[in-house]
Amino acid sequence: MSVNIYVGNLSYEMTEGKLNELFSAHGAVTSAKIIMDQYSGNSKGFGFIEMKERNDADKAISDLNGKNILNREMKVNIAKPKTNNWN
Repeated sequence: MSVNIYVGNLSYEMTEGKLNELFSAHGAVTSAKIIMDQYSGNSKGFGFIEMKERNDADKAISDLNGKNILNREMKVNIAKPKTNNWN
């Protein structure tokens, strides 16, 4: 079962390719996505990684959370499911 990981406080210089490469060192990455502002086209400074195996995801989170990449201390944890907060 795949695991969705939230990655925050990303450098605006981070690319999806670099993010994929960073997490691939810990296991199979299914997808890497950096969220972009729809108006400016610039990174919003966070993204999501999907990894195939839970053990690999746990290892990546442990190794990469708080790690300084491109002069930013990344925040890495299990992504929370989307909720509708409009109620």
